[in-house]
Amino acid sequence: MIHHVGLEIEADDVVPCLEFWKLLGWEQVALPEGMREAAWLERDGHQIHLQVVALPVAPHIGHVALVDPDLDATVERIVAASGEVHERTRYWGERRIFTRCPAGHRVELMQAPPG
Repeated sequence: MIHHVGLEIEADDVVPCLEFWKLLGWEQVALPEGMREAAWLERDGHQIHLQVVALPVAPHIGHVALVDPDLDATVERIVAASGEVHERTRYWGERRIFTRCPAGHRVELMQAPPG
């Protein structure tokens, strides 16, 4: 089981990225004592760690893929917040989209996992 993924971001992107992940149903959680230059979010026991670095890297194709059974409502929230969504092929019959967080990280959302 994957517990968390770490994404590099600039300091100026912390607040917009927190707002983006909250649109997807994630909640900010407290950092461990003494940790700085980061923000953590959690959903269903899994975490996204936003790590502030001087020269962040957001891969062009690499991405975080998340299952979202309420994808239609999530897409509506993203669009209402002026975000872009790109519909993808339904390889296993389920709707899936790609979007990007304010720091440029690619995020795939799917109604159900393959299989």
